[in-house]
Amino acid sequence: MRSVVVVVVLLWLQQIAAISLAASLEPRLAPPIQAEPLTLPIHLLRARDVIGANGQEGSGLVAVSMASDRQSYFTVIQAGEIHFRVALDTASSDLWIVSSGCETEQCKRVPRYPLPYQSATFVSVEANSTVFNASYADGTTASGFVAKETIKLANLSIPEQHFGAFHRAVVGLDWTHRGGLDHAGLITESNVTFIDQVSGILGLGFPRLSSISRRTNSTPFFPTLAYKGLLEYPLFALSLAKNHTGSLSLGAIDASVVNNTNQISWNEVASFPPFVNEANETSANYLQWAIPLASFAVNGTSRAPVPTYPSVGGGRSLALIDVGASGITGPLQDVSTLFSMIPGARLVDSDVGQWAIPCDTLVPITFTFGTVNYTLLPEDYIIGPASGNPNSCLAWPRASAPHSDGIDWQFGAPFLRTVYSIYSFGINSKESPLIGFYQLRNATEIANLTQSQTPESISAYLSSISATIATTLPNVLLPTPTYTTPPYTMNTSISASVGAIVTSGLATSTYSAIFGTHTSFNASAIPTISPEPSIFTSVVTDTSGQVSTSVYTSLAAVVTLGIPPGWSAGVSCSKDGTLAAKVVSVLLFLCTALFWTSDYLP
Repeated sequence: MRSVVVVVVLLWLQQIAAISLAASLEPRLAPPIQAEPLTLPIHLLRARDVIGANGQEGSGLVAVSMASDRQSYFTVIQAGEIHFRVALDTASSDLWIVSSGCETEQCKRVPRYPLPYQSATFVSVEANSTVFNASYADGTTASGFVAKETIKLANLSIPEQHFGAFHRAVVGLDWTHRGGLDHAGLITESNVTFIDQVSGILGLGFPRLSSISRRTNSTPFFPTLAYKGLLEYPLFALSLAKNHTGSLSLGAIDASVVNNTNQISWNEVASFPPFVNEANETSANYLQWAIPLASFAVNGTSRAPVPTYPSVGGGRSLALIDVGASGITGPLQDVSTLFSMIPGARLVDSDVGQWAIPCDTLVPITFTFGTVNYTLLPEDYIIGPASGNPNSCLAWPRASAPHSDGIDWQFGAPFLRTVYSIYSFGINSKESPLIGFYQLRNATEIANLTQSQTPESISAYLSSISATIATTLPNVLLPTPTYTTPPYTMNTSISASVGAIVTSGLATSTYSAIFGTHTSFNASAIPTISPEPSIFTSVVTDTSGQVSTSVYTSLAAVVTLGIPPGWSAGVSCSKDGTLAAKVVSVLLFLCTALFWTSDYLP
C-alpha cells in the first residue's frame, strides 16, 4: 500500500510542476519592472462587517506604511479584484490610479490598472471620454479620463465608485504643496516619478474639493460611505508611527492606540464661503480639514500667529491638517518669528523658505490648538544635517508664500507622527466636522524627554534614519524673502464660521450625533475597533491524554499588486518562491508523512 501511495503522489507532483512551469511562461500584462507581491499585515474587523442592507453599518482597519523616502504614507486598496498601493492625502478628495495606457518609463515602473483586462466590475463613463485635467500648486499637472469600478478598502466596498484613469501627467509625486490633486484619473501618459510601487492617490478630503464630482454628479470614496450611512460613525482616523508602520481606520478609532477616549482633544473645522467665481453658490460649506491655530511657542515663549488676511474669517489663522504633506509650513511672518527665538537659526534658502539651526539645538517647539499644547522635540522637527555643513541642520517649519484661500499653516507628517488624528466628517443639520488629536506622549513623558535629550542622542537618531541632506549651505546671510499677497479667492459677502452646522455635503442625518450641539458629548459612545490578534496559542490534548501547547504567529495577507487573479503573473505566493515550488514542498512533506505512517493505513 505504501508504494502505491508514493507513486500516485509523485505522479501528481510531476503534473502540478509541469502546469505551474507552463503558466510561468505565459505572457504577462505587467510593467517591465514587475511589482513584487506585497506582504502587509491587513487588519480586518471581526464583528461589524458591512452586510449590504439599507442602513448597514460597518468599520474597517488597514495597515499604513511610510514610503522609503519618508515623504508620504500609503495603504492598499482593491479596484475590482486588483490590488494597488495608494498614497493617502487629506488635502484632496478623489482617487486616481495609473493605467496601462500610460507608457512613460515612470509609469512602467509601477503596477498599472490593466485596461485590456475587461474587469467585470469596470464601468466606463461616456466611453472613457470624460476628460479632466489636474493641477498642483507647484505647477505640475496630470490628465486622464473618469471611470467607475468597485473600490474596496478594509472590509468596506462601494460598487461603481467613480475613480480616475490617468493618461497624461507631468508630476513629481510630492504633493507637499497644499491643495494636492483635486481630480481623479487613470493615467495613460505620465512623467510622474513614483516610488515604492505606489500607483496613485486616495483623497480623504471634503467633496467640495472634487472636480470629478461636479463633472459626474458623484461623490468620492469616503464621503460616499458617510452619505450612505455605511459606517458605524462617519469618521476616519490615522496612526502614523515613526517605525514606518501605522493604521487607517474607517468608521471607528483604533483601540490599540487610544486607551482613553476622554483624552482626545477636539477642534472644530472651519467652513469656507464660495469661491468668487461660484456665482450660483449662496452659502458657506466645508472645503478643507482646516482648524484655527491659537499660538506657537519656542522653549515656553509664546507668540500669536499673524493671519495673512486679518479682515476675513474672524481674524483667525487657519492650519490645514494634511497627511499628504511631508513637512510643516507656515506664513513668512510667523516662521521668521519662530526661528528668531532659536539661537543660531538662519535662513538658508529664500526660494523654499528653509531655515537651518545648530544640530545641537535642544529646545522644544509647541503649537496650540484650542487650549491644548502639542510639543515637538528636536527629533520631531529637525529634517537632517547638511552634508556640507554637518553642524547645521535643516528644520521645520518652512515659510510658504501666501495662499489665496486664507489657510496659512500646513501640518503634515512631522506633527501627525506625534498624535493619533481623528477626522469626524460631520452630520447634515446635526453636527459640524471635527478633528481630534490624541497625544502619543503625555506631559510627563515630554518633560522627561526634554530633560534627557542630548546633542549626542539627537545625532544618533538622525543617523539611524539616514537623515543627512546632500547640500551645502550658503556662507552668507540671506535677505528675508518677500511675497506678494494674492487677492482673497473667497466671496467675502457670504459669512463663514468655525463649526458651522450645514444642511448638505456631510454625512446622512440618519446618524445620531455624538458631538452635535443638540446632544451632550459622550466620549464613551465613540466606536472603537481592534486589530486582529497576530499571536495565537493552541492547546491540544491527544487520545492518550497528553497536552501540548504551541504558540504561532498568524500569516500576513499576501497580495500581488496590479495583477488580476488568474493571470500568470499572479501565481507568485511570496517574494522568494513560485507556486510550483511551494506546492512541491508541501506535497513532498505529505508524501513523506504518508510513507512513515503507512503501517496505520488499512
